Amino acid sequence: MAGLEGGHPANAAVPVQAAPGGDADGGMTAEVERAAAVAAETGGLGPPGRPLNRRSPFFIGMAAAAGVAVTVGLAELIIAARSVLILVGLALFIAAGLEPLASWLTRHRVPRWGAVLLIVLAGAGLVGGFFALAIPPLVTQATALAHELPVYLHALQNQNSALGRLNQQFHVQQRLPGMLSRSGATLVGGLLGAGQIVLSTASSILVVAVLIIYFLAAMPGIRLFLYRLAPRSRRTRVILLGDEVVTKVGGFLLGNLLTSGIAGLGTFLWMVALGIPYPLLLGLFVALADLIPVVGSTLGGIVVSLVALTVSVPVALATAGFYVAYRLAEDYLLVPRVIGHTVRIPAVVSIVAVLIGGALMGIIGALVAIPLAAVVRLLLDEIVFPRLDRS
Repeated sequence: MAGLEGGHPANAAVPVQAAPGGDADGGMTAEVERAAAVAAETGGLGPPGRPLNRRSPFFIGMAAAAGVAVTVGLAELIIAARSVLILVGLALFIAAGLEPLASWLTRHRVPRWGAVLLIVLAGAGLVGGFFALAIPPLVTQATALAHELPVYLHALQNQNSALGRLNQQFHVQQRLPGMLSRSGATLVGGLLGAGQIVLSTASSILVVAVLIIYFLAAMPGIRLFLYRLAPRSRRTRVILLGDEVVTKVGGFLLGNLLTSGIAGLGTFLWMVALGIPYPLLLGLFVALADLIPVVGSTLGGIVVSLVALTVSVPVALATAGFYVAYRLAEDYLLVPRVIGHTVRIPAVVSIVAVLIGGALMGIIGALVAIPLAAVVRLLLDEIVFPRLDRS
């Protein structure tokens, strides 16, 4: 028949084989081969292509919508994960503060892992020493209280004793069973709540400790990664500013540890000299409390003064006077010499920063407030003020 050739109608579409460079696949076979050739020549992913037209109305609209969506998503993510982010930030802050010590060890031919291990062992030794000194007195006091309870109950029935007179006047012994029965459920709930707080705090401390180890071990790589995020034209400036920030944070943290050690040692010597009980335990407590700027040593002094009341009122008053004198010496002698040359912020700024940080994030906020204020002042002096002066 006419129009038939090889058994196919004349108008029938004949299947086309996908040949290299053909149009059956839109030229994708040729593109794949070209990409393979570029990879073989350059050994990488090849040069980037022509950038998109950022002035296109479609691109502008999509970029604006994506920016709004990303901003809202990040805000919700930060709000939802704020507790975890606070722990991560605290761990990164402490790791950055310990970085100068780790760098000093590495410069003295200690490998990075060895420097991190030495710092971890030193921190674990301090924490273990505190608990080793704290647990035996607590157990001893709890045992003594359990043994004294029958004596207190017998004194309630003795009308010649102070407890007996209080019992006769306020009927404590008759009201005590009713008070215990009414407050039993509240007591159980409070104990469960306290247990949850203790477990949550212990888990948070463990998470922060593990993150500190990882951050400290990887700190050189983290710094290089963050510096690479800056444009190449400004990278040198960013590196210098970043190194200065790490220096300020490290100087503050190490200086704060030194002043806290002085506060703990002074407390120990004062308590031994006046015969106040538990000098090692309370010395460690004051050292830990003094890590909180501005208010830490004051809180520690209040606790030690209350314990000194068990000796006598004059000893308690003398202890309170000792901590007032130490507070002045720390503010005007120790801190300016140990931390002042690194942080370089006015005292009023320190107080305001600690108050604001404590109101926002509690103890963690008070701890990081001063170095953050120093970083803000550095950025103002190096970036904001020069631009304002030139404008």
